[in-house]
Amino acid sequence: MRVVLAGAHGFGAHYLNRLRRLAGQIELAGVCDVRPVSPEDLDGLGTPEFSTDLPELIKRTGARIAILATPIPTHADLTLAALAAGAHVLVEKPTAATLADFERMEQAAAEAGLACQVGFQSLASAALPEVRRLIAEDTIGRVTGIGVAGAWPRPASYFTRSSWSGRRRLDGVDIVDGALTNPFAHAVATALAVAGAEERGAVTSVEAELFHANAIESDDTSAIRIHLADGPPIVAAVTLCATGRDEPYVVVHGERGTITFTYTVDEVRVGDGPVRRFPRADLLENLVEHVRTGADLIVPIHRTGAFMEVLEAIRVAPDPLPIAQDHQDLSGDGPVLPGIAQVVESCAERLELFSELGVSWAVPLMVDDQVVAEYVTRPDLPISAAPRPYLHPVRTLGGTVVTEVQPADHPHHLGAGVAVTDVGGRNFWGGRTFVRDQGPQWLDDHGIQRHVSFTGRDSSGFAETLLWQRPGEEPVVREERTVRAVPLSRGWALDLTFTLRNLTGAPLTIQSSATKGRAGAGYGGFFWRAPVASRGLRVFAASPEGSAEGSAEGSVEGSVEGFVEGFVEGFVEGEELVHGSRAPWLALAGEDWTLVFVRAGDDPWFVRVAQYPGVGTALAWDTPLVFEDELTRGVSVVVADGRLSAAEAAGLAAEVAL
Repeated sequence: MRVVLAGAHGFGAHYLNRLRRLAGQIELAGVCDVRPVSPEDLDGLGTPEFSTDLPELIKRTGARIAILATPIPTHADLTLAALAAGAHVLVEKPTAATLADFERMEQAAAEAGLACQVGFQSLASAALPEVRRLIAEDTIGRVTGIGVAGAWPRPASYFTRSSWSGRRRLDGVDIVDGALTNPFAHAVATALAVAGAEERGAVTSVEAELFHANAIESDDTSAIRIHLADGPPIVAAVTLCATGRDEPYVVVHGERGTITFTYTVDEVRVGDGPVRRFPRADLLENLVEHVRTGADLIVPIHRTGAFMEVLEAIRVAPDPLPIAQDHQDLSGDGPVLPGIAQVVESCAERLELFSELGVSWAVPLMVDDQVVAEYVTRPDLPISAAPRPYLHPVRTLGGTVVTEVQPADHPHHLGAGVAVTDVGGRNFWGGRTFVRDQGPQWLDDHGIQRHVSFTGRDSSGFAETLLWQRPGEEPVVREERTVRAVPLSRGWALDLTFTLRNLTGAPLTIQSSATKGRAGAGYGGFFWRAPVASRGLRVFAASPEGSAEGSAEGSVEGSVEGFVEGFVEGFVEGEELVHGSRAPWLALAGEDWTLVFVRAGDDPWFVRVAQYPGVGTALAWDTPLVFEDELTRGVSVVVADGRLSAAEAAGLAAEVAL
């Protein structure tokens, strides 16, 4: 059987070795490449013709099969050219760079009456039908989900080996060279095959979390959840930034156990039982047999339709987000993410995405292509800390961190977020609960704010749904939270708005320690914990005389100039003067940074400087707050480098409020 090989360098060298092994069955009649191939590389393969024109090479040599080991964006056009020249095709994975290209290839093969096999070698493993048999025989009970984990190291040179490496598009052409679509494409295709979901129409939607630690535009660390028209969810998490190589695997979760398929070595294990290894067929040999005898193809192009639906979802997803360097080990040849192998394994085992695990870099907020904040959705904390989502680290544009988590003085202080001491008798602040006439007490009354889902998300922020509840109880509140990072003339602003929806069916009461008898302790609402090690702390705010109507909402009357004047005219300084005030803005400044808080409404400010640095809004300053249906609040925080003057802070406060 005469064949030609398009692409003899890079992965194409792998095919040269396979052709040597199959010498006597297959003759390499020609090589198509833009670069010459050395005689040493062709040792043992005779004297194949060389050309840069694939159709002409096929016609001159009479080749029956064309092997395409070329860059991803060339797959479609070269496949069509080879089919038009009368050759069957073996094209490397991924099938194509776009779903439209896949459809062109599939149609062309059907019209030509020729075979198009795709190089997903893992699908040729005898382990795959064995896994399917175990599932069909109810070995592990009803399948609840399928997980995929893969962790490999790649040096920086991996992403510079060619002009298209690590690119999503190049010169207007789609490339889609990401971790899930190229090096770990087998993982996705294998999981789909295990689920019996391989052809077009099998995939209904894909949730994608794409990231990069390397300086590339594509993803090197990613997690996706694939929703199927008929089948369990598939969660695949992979990285090219691991400290060492772990063999990737597919794990099938059932109600009574698991089946693990390590597809690179064709091994299957049920639960903790013995490992069994299976043989694997060769896709090139299978294609030759198909041409000779009509034997069934193992990976005909239509069998990769579902994979292409996943690739298409990744292609059109928002561009991957960077992982901040303080999460990276940069001591070697290329960035490494310490602990990332355990993270991707957790995704596969728990069927959760990075953000759902609470990995902070998985929910970044960006300003001008810079990560300025990270959001932890599910912190691993004791119930006494009232676990809840929070922002940390929050950074100035200069890189100074201006939040703190679990400081020794108050371990339940968690960066920036929303925390309330008492909602319907439940502690969503953490720590001890203040009891009238008794003081702070450790009570079994703590609740959690449980992240449910993101309802919208991009590089500058997100919209999120949460449930507030005590473990084992029905939720008392559903929260809709919106967080966004906004560039300013100096620094940037964090905008946070939350709406609490009462789920109890009766009026719901919010209290603070102050409403129970602890004077001045009206904390509860939005709260920002600043670093305790900050030097030279000052706190100042607009004075009552210069606060317009005393609130950001009430001050917008008349001209814009008058509004700005209301923020600028006069200020007071010191914790004792700003604590409990209703000034439209308040600033907390260290030697290296300044935070300017601007809130909607007229909730008093809760301020601490001497004991610890923290600023918040007080929903129930000295009187319980009762609401029937819903409660909405919002705050903006200017994050700036350096110590701002009162006039500078007021100007930025006005910029935010406008």
